[in-house]
Amino acid sequence: MQERHKDRKRYFNEQITTVEKYVIPYINEVIEVTPELSVLEIGCGEGGNLKPFLDIGCKRVVGVDLSEKKIINAREYLADHPHNDNLELFFKDIYDMDDLGQFDLIITRDVLEHIHGQERFMEFMKGFLKPGGKFFQGFPPWQNPFGGHQQMCNSKFLSKLPYFHLMPMFMYKGVLKLFKEHPGDIEDLAEIKETGISIERFERILKKSSYKKDKRTFYFIQPNYEVKFGLKPRKQWKLFSWIPWVRNFTMTAAYYIVSLEEEKV
Repeated sequence: MQERHKDRKRYFNEQITTVEKYVIPYINEVIEVTPELSVLEIGCGEGGNLKPFLDIGCKRVVGVDLSEKKIINAREYLADHPHNDNLELFFKDIYDMDDLGQFDLIITRDVLEHIHGQERFMEFMKGFLKPGGKFFQGFPPWQNPFGGHQQMCNSKFLSKLPYFHLMPMFMYKGVLKLFKEHPGDIEDLAEIKETGISIERFERILKKSSYKKDKRTFYFIQPNYEVKFGLKPRKQWKLFSWIPWVRNFTMTAAYYIVSLEEEKV
């Protein structure tokens, strides 16, 4: 397991850097991030993705997460922020928060691939979008070299071994046991395998739930790898970007901005 997964403040700061340098400029190409915006993040963790929006002074910044510990950390890390009054943090299941209101911008970053029932999730999130609102999604396709999040493994060998998460489940678990991964970690990694998502399935979900794509970018080297590994972001090769399924194996992240299709009268 990499040290950054244990040091939550470091992870918080890494998120801030990536959102400031890459995510907000990306969103700005579709909807300008100004103090007038209301922002909702699902799976906000310690709030690193939200801090840049607070820095801008967005009038309402809301984070929801299933981890109580992460929400506690977020409250601590952001307690002294000058725009803390604009911040709301909830340790809760988003499905229990249908009275939260509507937002100009919703973000999920490295979260979709962990959600059970992604079809239900995307349909449910429509109720949180204001008319004309935008939904930013950043996630790694399951088939990418480290789509199984094996960098979390305690084994240094497995944490650097690409593609082995694509084995059948019984073989995958067998390898994890062979390298003496903790039983709880094995179950967590198996769950990630169960919820992994491809570009093709995500786009089918968008179509079924009546979302339109405002912007889409595939990355061979994703923006977050700059702060993690010192690697400059690189977009996916255009040729591979248009080849279904193949592209999933040669990219590390997909960025989407989607919105609801206008109802036909």
